[in-house]
Amino acid sequence: MELDFTTFIKVWEYRELFIRGFFMTLYLTSISVFLGLILGLFVGLSKLSKRKLVYWPAKIYVDVFRGTPLFVQILMIHVAVIPSIFGIFDRIPPSAFFSGIVALTLNSAAYIAEIFRGGIQSIDKGQMEAARSLGMTHNQSMKYIILPQAFKRMLPPLGNEFIALLKDSSLVAIIAVNELAYAGFITAKSTFYRWGPYITVAILYLILTMALSQVVAYLERRFSTE
Repeated sequence: MELDFTTFIKVWEYRELFIRGFFMTLYLTSISVFLGLILGLFVGLSKLSKRKLVYWPAKIYVDVFRGTPLFVQILMIHVAVIPSIFGIFDRIPPSAFFSGIVALTLNSAAYIAEIFRGGIQSIDKGQMEAARSLGMTHNQSMKYIILPQAFKRMLPPLGNEFIALLKDSSLVAIIAVNELAYAGFITAKSTFYRWGPYITVAILYLILTMALSQVVAYLERRFSTE
């Protein structure tokens, strides 16, 4: 089907679906980023541990989630893992949105963990030794000395990971989460127009990624001057 003005008129008729999808994508990504940061920090620190019972579970987790496709992870979590867990307690599994949050969080945390690990290891060991010599505990040294310095170095890769997660959130359309990609799919299926819905989705994702890139660039400038 050729691209013409009519296809965008059809998109305008479904504008409420795209608006809901736009904000759902932001909501989905924001929650997943927040939870992924927390989980990724703990996993990253666990990978730095010398205790095998702490190190190996973290390593296996990172290897599994980085080594398998996010698409497969979403399907596994939604149709197998979560129903099985809730089935044990004879409860109805939560919505597809919950499954999407879990999948995106677990996947992003694996990448964020490696960013944290690399950032922490990039700090000279003398910083930790100096902090300990001043009477700080290991946790205090990590919190007040190592992590603030490492964060400046981790900011660019963290920004890239957030942008990647924003785009990867489109994959949860496969489990019918009403985000941008799903809005485009439903509009194309209902109207039999293809160009308009998917071009609209692409433009909206581009707007979101450019806005996030500007936020990350601002943070980089802000912390580089401190």
